[in-house]
Amino acid sequence: MMKRFEFELHNTDGLARRGIVKTPRGDIQTPAFMPVGTAATVKAMMPESVAATGAEILLGNTYHLMLRPGAERVHNLGGLHKFMNWDKPILTDSGGYQVMSLTDLRKLTEEGVKFRSHIDGSEHNLTPERSMEIQKLLGSDIVMSFDECTPYPATEKQARTSMELSMRWAQRSRDAFGDRPGYALFGIQQGSTFKDMREESAQALQGIEFDGYAVGGLAVGEGQDMMFEVLDYAPQQLPIDKPRYLMGVGKPDDLVGAVQRGIDMFDCVLPSRSGRTGQGLTRFGAVNLRNARHKSDPRPLDEKCTCPCCQKYSRAYLHHTIKCNEIIGSMLLTWHNLHYYQELMAGLRGAIASQNLDAFVKGFHSLRIEGDIEPI
Repeated sequence: MMKRFEFELHNTDGLARRGIVKTPRGDIQTPAFMPVGTAATVKAMMPESVAATGAEILLGNTYHLMLRPGAERVHNLGGLHKFMNWDKPILTDSGGYQVMSLTDLRKLTEEGVKFRSHIDGSEHNLTPERSMEIQKLLGSDIVMSFDECTPYPATEKQARTSMELSMRWAQRSRDAFGDRPGYALFGIQQGSTFKDMREESAQALQGIEFDGYAVGGLAVGEGQDMMFEVLDYAPQQLPIDKPRYLMGVGKPDDLVGAVQRGIDMFDCVLPSRSGRTGQGLTRFGAVNLRNARHKSDPRPLDEKCTCPCCQKYSRAYLHHTIKCNEIIGSMLLTWHNLHYYQELMAGLRGAIASQNLDAFVKGFHSLRIEGDIEPI
């Protein structure tokens, strides 16, 4: 019998949680950060390099993969894991966010969303059932239910209409997913910034029953203060014995603050996107390697970092390759950024396990105040 998806909660410190998500393809230590492999690749990285940073799971994108190369093609080639040479777990989002945010020509109905591809203008119809089919064809270990990502700001009426539609789609996603031992389906809480609506959403999702739960509808322009205000209550509205995933977040201080509030899993394009735009994300803050003050600097990006970028290359070399648009500059900075994120997650896990989270967080913030910070 195939091993089932499980979540074990091992330690807590305040609201913060230390656990393990168990899947047939490997365990995921939580709190966990998932590098984003939008189109079956973490940009500027080899899969082996991503694994070397400590990443135990990747995120793939349903919308982009359904358009190119196509879910059926990936399936016929052996599934997404084989296609991209990644043998650890993969989570795929449902495609709902991209349909809403990346396409101008779209029509939302009770059935789903009709839209035109941003690539070639071809017409597509994405429904909860089709999203489940696509993610099954890809071979995703963790499948996300199909939802509408409520935009911000939203009126109470707009948020309710959106949330209730997402809950109906959540039931259809559950029905279409079926019973698949070894695979997991996560529901997505909506409700914008309205506490009572978030509670209604959480109760509706628990009535359907999912293997994990995501806090959706954040990191959409509300700012960190408002995000944390929602996270002060939203994770606690979800089951204690299931993993909690905050979608699309974020900056290092976002991750730390969300872990303090009970979040277990994260994804964000920031570390890889910053690597491609010349920014190194360090324990002191962001460093813009395009700045001329780095052109003769022999120091590594961070002298205490053990990643290949910091161990073998200088700031001067990074500045040179970035100014010359050499691909290796993006590769090295992306490697460093992903390494730093995994190191931060490992530090948080250790601090929770040793009941030392407050001291860890204090040290994290003190370094960023004292360091050489360049705002992201």
